[in-house]
Amino acid sequence: MDNRSEKLTRRDMLSRSTFGFGQIALAGILAERSTAAETVAPKTVRRAHFVPRAKRVLLLFLTGGPSHVDLWDWKPELARRSGEPLPFPLPDNDMTFGVDNSKLLGPLAKFRPCGESGLFFSDLIPNLAGCADELCVLNGMYADNSAHQPARRQMFTGVPLHSKPSIGAWVSYGLGTENQNLPSFIALGGPSFERASAFLPAEHQGTKFSPPSSGLKGNPIRHLTDRSMSASDKRRQLDFIQSLNRSAARNTAGDEQMEGMIRAMELAFRMQVEASSLADFTRESTAILKRYGVDQEPTNRAARQCLLARRCLEAGVRFVSVTLSSWDHHGDIANSHPQSCHAVDRPIAGLLTDLKMRGLLDETLVVCTGEFGRTPYFQDDPRRVGRPGREHNRYGFTTWLAGGGVKAGYRHGGTDEFGAGAVDGRVHIHDLHATILHLLGLAHERLTYRHVGRDFRLTDVHGRVVHEILS
Repeated sequence: MDNRSEKLTRRDMLSRSTFGFGQIALAGILAERSTAAETVAPKTVRRAHFVPRAKRVLLLFLTGGPSHVDLWDWKPELARRSGEPLPFPLPDNDMTFGVDNSKLLGPLAKFRPCGESGLFFSDLIPNLAGCADELCVLNGMYADNSAHQPARRQMFTGVPLHSKPSIGAWVSYGLGTENQNLPSFIALGGPSFERASAFLPAEHQGTKFSPPSSGLKGNPIRHLTDRSMSASDKRRQLDFIQSLNRSAARNTAGDEQMEGMIRAMELAFRMQVEASSLADFTRESTAILKRYGVDQEPTNRAARQCLLARRCLEAGVRFVSVTLSSWDHHGDIANSHPQSCHAVDRPIAGLLTDLKMRGLLDETLVVCTGEFGRTPYFQDDPRRVGRPGREHNRYGFTTWLAGGGVKAGYRHGGTDEFGAGAVDGRVHIHDLHATILHLLGLAHERLTYRHVGRDFRLTDVHGRVVHEILS
């Protein structure tokens, strides 16, 4: 799956100026099938390296770092010794702001075994606890950076600093799309790097969708429709612009970014009708809306994101990411953390239940994670005196998966007796990425793209498939 790297020349820059005009005009087209004879063929389904266990991925990202010791990593010793001085030294090379005189801080709520599997979950997430027998919990996750942005970039792109393709773009590049009228990668929320294609062809960049903020119907993309001219006139307008772009592309053979963007324009034209229908919640029953928590507080926002995500998956979108915030509780965690839990617990559980009822869970890999976890000791935030929180913890945290070929009702790995660091069944972010690709039928070492003289891949030179969690 190697390709030639992009070589940018003055002629390329001029051709992209032409294409920029096409991007502006794209906002004013309506949905119809393309009649242009010379349209570059859209991306199609590509052959996997081996038989996949999952067809698509749903990534639920809890931005800010949810506290694993308060949700799904039960530590009875931490609960018993809460308030005692730290029995272990703090890392020498990590942030220690507000923790000079810190003490152990036990879990915020009770834990109890759930389902037939007996997995322990906090009372803060009762609806998700009801799905325990569907989940594969990785308690031994760890990352490389303790700052939000680098850790977040690594979770999405494999590297903490540089601009690299996101995992969704890699999946799109490796497998193509099941629906020619929709993008293969859709992102609900999050900054641009979470959906970036970087040096991969532009057609694999994630498309940002948004659910209707109120009501039951809306457009998931800004400027999706424009009634300033007739549909036939808009088709002629796009055909003219595309003829200029194709002419420029013939003169710049090998500029795959431009060829990808030409395909993206045609995709954007075709997706006008289908994309609008995705955000039409009037097609959902009252029971489904209630199950997700639509038009209820505090679940409404996350509920709309999760419901739109399910509709995207059902329509054949290959990779959907949903960014759910915010979990950065440096202070007043006793109040702020339960609020975050209440906002997403019901929508996520409703989504899992809905996927299973529709027969989609077995072929959809669901991944829920933050960029890291939180410390088992408190942090004093000067803005919230007397109301402590928890500091970032990259040394040990929890990610859970469901469906798509992973063991259900299963716990893998673990942190130490306080939840400070992963000690058993350790899974690095590179290992998580390698496992996700493996479940999709892609060998992470073989999914490469040649750029600036070398072959790049999502896992770079790292990564081990976690075979222990495969069903």
